[in-house]
Amino acid sequence: MMRLSSLLVMLCGFAAALAWPAFAQTPAAGASAHLSTHWEELTAADFRSAIEMSKGTCVLPFGILEKHGPHLPLGTDLIDVRYASLAAADEEYAVVFPEYYFGQIFEAKHEPGTVAYSADLQMRLLQETTDEMARNGCKKILIVNGHGGNEHLLPFFAQAQLEKQHDYVVYVQWGHEIPAGGPAKKTTMDMHAGESETARVMVSRPDLVHQDRAASESGADQKRVNLPEDVYTGIWCARFPNHYAGDGSAATLAYGQADMKAWVAAIVQALRAVKADDVSLKLQKEFYEKSAHPLDTRQ
Repeated sequence: MMRLSSLLVMLCGFAAALAWPAFAQTPAAGASAHLSTHWEELTAADFRSAIEMSKGTCVLPFGILEKHGPHLPLGTDLIDVRYASLAAADEEYAVVFPEYYFGQIFEAKHEPGTVAYSADLQMRLLQETTDEMARNGCKKILIVNGHGGNEHLLPFFAQAQLEKQHDYVVYVQWGHEIPAGGPAKKTTMDMHAGESETARVMVSRPDLVHQDRAASESGADQKRVNLPEDVYTGIWCARFPNHYAGDGSAATLAYGQADMKAWVAAIVQALRAVKADDVSLKLQKEFYEKSAHPLDTRQ
């Protein structure tokens, strides 16, 4: 009589043999198949096809690692911006660069989990990243910003592209507005880890939201420095020592869905505009040529 263990092994092997052909089948080389929008998921051959399909348009979602109140993950900005960028690329095809979190976050160095690279490394790494993207066919690079601390860094980086010649154009996209008629916002002060940001993570990674902890720290402006509105200081903790500005407990999934939908739509619009833009690269080249001979520039 066949032992039970031997019978089980035989049956498992038989089942695997039946399942194997369906599992093992892959599209033939050159067959038309949907190409992933994820840079890191493409094969070398598919990457070439992806660049052609995207018309040389690539997305660099720009996040950060920092505290987001007592209830959101350190990678909130990174998670949200990649979610929105990938959703947009599904609608308007583009190649999306892997996780990038090497931005400006000195103001949160006092909080655990923050990764703050030196200012010169931020610029050099970003420049070499876009240079490498361009070397691989990305002649139109859309940086989608997901972190408020980059609001000065990224426009400056885009301006710095005029320092020396590049055969590609850098675009920066940031911001969106929820159309009227959607869910109403409950809070008035909503800057960091507050209602909007918490609501977006409810969409992108609901498993990482600990909304029950949102009220365990204050996200109110402590107003420890009294300065005019037109005077800036980088000491953000003077106002928000808990690195929390708002009230995440007020967030709702409905608001997050409307917010994220508006963000994705804004990125889609940007992608379509960038793809259609056949002027910027020509004007940039013209600028390089003129800047080499400024006295010849017509006045």
